[in-house]
Amino acid sequence: MRVEGWGSFEPEIRTTAGIVRGRWENAVAIFRGIPFAESPFGARRFAAPVAVQRWDGVRDALEFGPPVPQTSHRGSVMSSVSGSTDDDSADCLTLNVWSPEPGTARLPVMVWIHGGRYLEGAASNPHQDGATLAACGVVMVSMNYRVGVEGFAHIAGAPDNRGILDQIAALRWVQDNIAAFGGDPGNVTVFGQSAGAGSVAALLAMPMAAGLFRRAISQSLPGTYFSPRLAGAISATIAAELGVRATVDELAGIPPRALIEATDAVIRKMPEFVESWGPTALTPTPFSPVVDGVVLPAAPWHSLANGAARGIDLLIGHTRDEYSLFNARRGTEMTDEQATAALERLAPVSDSSGGYRAAYPEAAPEQLYELVNSDWLLRMPSLHLADAQYAGHGPVWLYELCWSFRRDQGASHSLDMLLVFGTLSADEVRGHPLAYPNAANEVLEVSYQMRSDWVHFATTGNPGWASYDPGSRSTRVYSAQPTTQPYPEERSRLIWHTHRFDSLDLCQSVGAGGGR
Repeated sequence: MRVEGWGSFEPEIRTTAGIVRGRWENAVAIFRGIPFAESPFGARRFAAPVAVQRWDGVRDALEFGPPVPQTSHRGSVMSSVSGSTDDDSADCLTLNVWSPEPGTARLPVMVWIHGGRYLEGAASNPHQDGATLAACGVVMVSMNYRVGVEGFAHIAGAPDNRGILDQIAALRWVQDNIAAFGGDPGNVTVFGQSAGAGSVAALLAMPMAAGLFRRAISQSLPGTYFSPRLAGAISATIAAELGVRATVDELAGIPPRALIEATDAVIRKMPEFVESWGPTALTPTPFSPVVDGVVLPAAPWHSLANGAARGIDLLIGHTRDEYSLFNARRGTEMTDEQATAALERLAPVSDSSGGYRAAYPEAAPEQLYELVNSDWLLRMPSLHLADAQYAGHGPVWLYELCWSFRRDQGASHSLDMLLVFGTLSADEVRGHPLAYPNAANEVLEVSYQMRSDWVHFATTGNPGWASYDPGSRSTRVYSAQPTTQPYPEERSRLIWHTHRFDSLDLCQSVGAGGGR
């Protein structure tokens, strides 16, 4: 691999598949829409990704590639069975590179995995633009990967976790090509938020991902990993909406749009399945990584405690008010009975055994409801993965975002992502009707602090504060003035300290109807 036409306005770089042409934007060379795998449609639908074939000549890498099929997608592949389309929307497995110094600089590499409930998302999201991070002295990479049924449904005859297999294919591309873009393939940090964080944790536990990255950052790890039984019941329910079974033979003849519409129909009635699907039915998505024993041998907490990521530096954390973004009841009064139902469904211990009401005697029902949802879905899974990494003798650092700019959501899910990427401007904060008075003056500094720590971690393996251990529980707390202190959510930690996160299974035996 070598840089072609170096010094020209449009940088050209030779990759293993061919030459790509990007452009300079504000002292950062940007290459968008580089294919890393062949189209996952037609004969390759529901299969593991296949490396992209070589091309002749110079390929423009000036525009983001098309998004993978999802609700907001409008490409013609959405209505195509074969994947043969006239707008190239089937060629959706692409990645993007931002580099301040293409060539031989050997800069740290940060590979971003977007979130989106394992259901949606694209690397073209302007809130995840990599230019600001790249300007800090790293090579930034982002990717598209299959989501929804295409990427995460349990389908007979197909490998599980196809979306994560796509991520592995992108990481292999990074190993083979990133040196020409100025990156160091021996110093790769994979980082992601929400479903991206769940993907990062899965990658830490997957043998086939070994050696593809040196460090990992998990921002708001969901505690949902499925057994094949649960994933199969969910897939059967989605397929039943279309009158078919969840097999490759039967689903391959259905356009992506129809599968997305069937998924949306199931999402609308997920609470009806709570007796068989358990708490999964109360989440915003029917998809999660499948612990199949092959692609993903065990849930991340088990694997890391057994040393699976011993050689990987891990930075992990969450926001304080994780569930506020999903809580449709926020701002409304809730009865004590409604809060009790949530506590009984989600909390690891009952109130009579020292549960949430004992730990939070001042909390109103709506606060208890949000606390238990935040804890079981995102906060405690993140904390427990830090404990698992420590138990497995791996280096780990912990953080919590407590700073917020708007009264109605607090330090909400995804806010840390905006701050790290630097895509939440002071003007946006200032113009928000529910912004705190001084938030516009604080946002740039908090954003700078988090981004600097992330880059320092990617560069050196240490974000700049004491590492985590279960005794001191040292935590970087991001507020207007960041501090390092013991883990702030001690009351919740004590409620959950004996709980063991693992893959989720069906709550009762169900038939082929998928839990109806």
